[in-house]
Amino acid sequence: MSIDLVPLWAAILALAVFMYVLLDGFDLGVGMLFALRRAPEDRDTMVATVAPVWDFNETWLILGGGGLMAMFPLAFAILIPAVYFPILLMLLGLLFRGVAFEFREVSTRRRIWDNGFWLGSLLATFAQGTVLGTYVEGLPVRDRAFAGTSWDWIGGFPLLTGLGLVAGYSLLGATWLVMKTEGELQRWARGVARAALLGMLAFIVMVSVWTPWSQPAIAERWFSWPNLAWLAPVPVLTASLSLLAWRALVAGDRAAADAPTRRGLDVAPFACAMGLFTLSFAGLAISLWPNVVPPSVTLWDAAAPVRSQTFLVVGTMFLLPVILGYVFWSYWVFRGKVRAGGYHA
Repeated sequence: MSIDLVPLWAAILALAVFMYVLLDGFDLGVGMLFALRRAPEDRDTMVATVAPVWDFNETWLILGGGGLMAMFPLAFAILIPAVYFPILLMLLGLLFRGVAFEFREVSTRRRIWDNGFWLGSLLATFAQGTVLGTYVEGLPVRDRAFAGTSWDWIGGFPLLTGLGLVAGYSLLGATWLVMKTEGELQRWARGVARAALLGMLAFIVMVSVWTPWSQPAIAERWFSWPNLAWLAPVPVLTASLSLLAWRALVAGDRAAADAPTRRGLDVAPFACAMGLFTLSFAGLAISLWPNVVPPSVTLWDAAAPVRSQTFLVVGTMFLLPVILGYVFWSYWVFRGKVRAGGYHA
């Protein structure tokens, strides 16, 4: 009797995408905020908050993309032609951003590379958002192949989703700076985080209205009984976390510098932002399950042969704990506030 590994592989790929969105999301957010903070010493501090951890965040992107190609080749073959140009723009943005990150430290024309850093971050984020919007909107499939064009991503919903992800990553980046910095830069980050929080909530509302309205199957899943009762905690928790984040951001500047509660007020906004992304990710999973290519290709339709799944799951079960352990260890080592000179305390 063979074991069905499709749900396990779906969970592994979902974890890879989720970890990439959370971890690369905040450093892309910090990169985009470069455009709004011009003082060289502030920009150096912003870079120092992500410098020790940003390199390996793309590991999750490689795991997700490689795993999709290996374990769900049909889904990969359908999805890539549909979002070829946004993927290309994302990779170019990540490449240029990485080059700018390194060159700004050694170049005498630092302003050029600073601009490249925030532009690359913005391009990569917006491209990821359009990929998400195109995917959620659904792809036309005929005879197990993509039946649309490579320009289908230029539409109202994908472009709005691109802007929504810019707001979401900006929220992650701003709340990360609240947690990692002090003084005037931290106060500025709190203000940016409040604006980004409102933008992300508008994005969540937009997706929550658009997807059930445009896809009756999703509306049936969320609003039929008893699903409505079982799934009600998702929007309730989203509203609760948003309120908690807002209150922590407002209260942070009022707390005394030596107050014990100050540490909690610095951490709470980032924790709430991660919670909002977690709930949004869960909402999309609930809406789309069991389709790997909405609205018609299921995980089992697109899965690789059982032997391939079994062969690769053995190595992945060894590799995944190593990646997770390294991630948690690195963040633990570089915990604390970042001060002048990039010192973590």
